[in-house]
Amino acid sequence: MSARTIVALSGGIGGAKLALGLTRVLPPGALTVVVNTGDDFEHLGLMICPDLDTTLYTLGGLANPELGWGRADETWTFMRVLETLGGESWFRLGDGDLALHVERTRRLAAGESLTTIIADVARRFGIGAAVVPMSESPVRTRVLTAAGELAFQDYFVRQRCAPALTGVRFAGADAARAAPAAVEALTADSLAAIVICPSNPYLSIDPILAVPGMRQLLEQARVPVIAVSPLVGSRAVKGPTAKIMQELGVELSARAIAAHYADVIDALVLDEADAGLAAHIPVPVHVCKTLMVSLGDREQLAREVLGFASRLSPG
Repeated sequence: MSARTIVALSGGIGGAKLALGLTRVLPPGALTVVVNTGDDFEHLGLMICPDLDTTLYTLGGLANPELGWGRADETWTFMRVLETLGGESWFRLGDGDLALHVERTRRLAAGESLTTIIADVARRFGIGAAVVPMSESPVRTRVLTAAGELAFQDYFVRQRCAPALTGVRFAGADAARAAPAAVEALTADSLAAIVICPSNPYLSIDPILAVPGMRQLLEQARVPVIAVSPLVGSRAVKGPTAKIMQELGVELSARAIAAHYADVIDALVLDEADAGLAAHIPVPVHVCKTLMVSLGDREQLAREVLGFASRLSPG
């Protein structure tokens, strides 16, 4: 598949890990990563784009290897001083990370598009893949709980996902448009496969699919659309995926992941721990190790997904 292009839909740490594996096994320029921006929010007067930045830092070799988000070798002088001034410190911004937020906010205010800014940062970070926001329009994930509706970062960071979730909505999605670069990548003649990374389906991938036209692009794609399950042995590797599924009354298994994506996927990649479920999933299944602990794991999963796509491709 080296002469063809791949589009990955991604959000969060798990998505960034597979995106990194794909960049390392594909030729430069062959991968476009369409990233969730439902997590974006304004904080301290700055535009913060958590999933885009996690993707940039991961693909650029700058991510904190212990946390999976933020920069490696970060310093925290800004936050310490902010706390002494009584400022909001619940969402932590490292000194190096802060520079990206300041520069992005400045350039957005000057009229540049988010797509152009992210592409420039990716180039400066030496990233060989295209990193594209799902939309230039503001789409904001709102979490519905028994105690009321919460902004995503309030739920995810300030309250550490503690409130029981009853639903999710994407404010602004109805009026949004898919980023032109994302549409171009998804409709390119060179496209060989679309990969839904092992991101949280409800918080990372659903915001992308909520942008008008995006779901239809996957439904109408003439190439395999393959999802990688974020569950390993019916457990989430990281984050609140399992907690959310339980609170929504959804079966905690890869069968539920397949059902969630039923209208857009052609195939599913399962972890070896879930091999027994393969016969109960109504699309072609590939079983392999999906837990990505090392860089080698990321690369191997990428090869497994691309090889599966090759076998599914017509002709």
